[in-house]
Amino acid sequence: MSLPSCDLGMNRPISRRDFFDGIAVGALGSTVVLGTAGKAEAPQGTAFATEPSVWRGDTAQALSVPHALRDGRFWKLAGPPEPTGETYDLVVVGGGTSGRSAAREWLRRDPGARVLVLDNHDEIGGRARREAFRAGPPDSVMCDEETFGTDTLVRMTSDWVARLPIAWRARRDLRMLHDSPPDWFPGLGARAKQERLAELTYSRFLLEVCGVHPDAERFCRTMSSGEWAYDTRAFGAIDAWAGGYPGFGGLGLDRAEPSRFNSPSVRRAWSAAAPPAEDGPAIPVRLGSPVVSVRDGAESATVGYFDGDRVMTVEAGAVILACWSAVIPHLVPDLPAAQRQALSQAVRVPVLHATVRLRDGDVSRRAGVRRVRWTGAYWCLTSFEPPGPDAGGGEVRLLATPCRSELGPESGSVAGRRELAGTPYGRLEHTVRDQLARLLGPVGFDPARDIEELTIDRWGHANTPEYCRPWHTFYPDGPFPADVARRRFGRIAIAGSDAVPGARDDAAGAAAALAVAELSPGEAAR
Repeated sequence: MSLPSCDLGMNRPISRRDFFDGIAVGALGSTVVLGTAGKAEAPQGTAFATEPSVWRGDTAQALSVPHALRDGRFWKLAGPPEPTGETYDLVVVGGGTSGRSAAREWLRRDPGARVLVLDNHDEIGGRARREAFRAGPPDSVMCDEETFGTDTLVRMTSDWVARLPIAWRARRDLRMLHDSPPDWFPGLGARAKQERLAELTYSRFLLEVCGVHPDAERFCRTMSSGEWAYDTRAFGAIDAWAGGYPGFGGLGLDRAEPSRFNSPSVRRAWSAAAPPAEDGPAIPVRLGSPVVSVRDGAESATVGYFDGDRVMTVEAGAVILACWSAVIPHLVPDLPAAQRQALSQAVRVPVLHATVRLRDGDVSRRAGVRRVRWTGAYWCLTSFEPPGPDAGGGEVRLLATPCRSELGPESGSVAGRRELAGTPYGRLEHTVRDQLARLLGPVGFDPARDIEELTIDRWGHANTPEYCRPWHTFYPDGPFPADVARRRFGRIAIAGSDAVPGARDDAAGAAAALAVAELSPGEAAR
């Protein structure tokens, strides 16, 4: 149920970070002072204190310089670069998983090397450091008013289908999908069935092949959002089959190995390989330092970054670009046209995380839920963490996926990011408080009283784009734009999970290892 009369606590004075909208801002300003987080250098693993009700992630401060580069505004106002006199064996652009992996691998090969990592954000590790959700099925589903006209919390216990507020035929169809789906493609062999699935999204499979009631498709729609950051209107049926989604049991497909049509992350996950541990020496990271130029030279490469006031340059024997691929053409304008075009095709998927510290750590137990999927509300997942040893309350984490999934992963991400850029913080905060009130209000939760701290991480460029069917018909046979995009350019190599591409940490590590191998001592001088 909705609680329109509930005081959500929106009128209380709270502290939050002021920011410009990095997409809507019209110019850099005469002094070019753009939201730097200071020129701090911090070792990997440094903890950063949070403020009550703050906005983090891809803030306008972090994005204002990249957006100004994109729009051709930066160099009109930035002034000439100033050399720092610093020289490094390796400079890494981007402090996320791939950038840190590249720096560690370089130091493993050459422990005495001078390595510097530059990042435009104000915290170490990028999105991966503050990843809010782990894999795992929900124990409850909120059939929300946005989808079905009223809020009904359904715990996934015995005969949960009977309690869904949907048409009787939709309940019948869901039972069929889970318990006794037929062979939808009789007479076809396994390869032909997989080819049919590769042509469909999961929503189209449900509606067009299975012929389910629209309520059944709407109930399933956000099943993929937690892992892929878009819903089943964009999520491929071949990957839904691999993920054990309902409806495929009658096809008789062998689950001993993935299909050749499964996306790269699905194929890698089949082996259940754990991501590599992040150990090794501390890595110097210069935060709040967006890189604005990378130039290869006869003796070294020159890397320019904006320190909040001026463009400063350092010299490097080798450079690894572990940043968003779409940014690289603006940093290295001398790249071949085909490579620039391939890099620009990497469109990342937007994601929002909210972390809420609660006064009452027992509220989720009283509600009888730990992980709740919402069928159509703004925040599509709610996950409760137990109270920590040093805190009396607990934490609840929420995930939102702004991608306009009906447009597909790439076009939907662009449209969703544009909408996100125009969404004020207050609106996002209101949706967090409103959904928690709707979920926990029946057990006495009051958002104005029981929320002690609220942090929202906005990642407009979050999940790495990944080749997947039905959207990329060249997959899996190629040729792949990423093969052109990641070509070495003199002393400059390209890493980042965009370059593989793949949306998991193991992909980022693989891209880093390839880049280091290309530029390892003896190779970089070629």
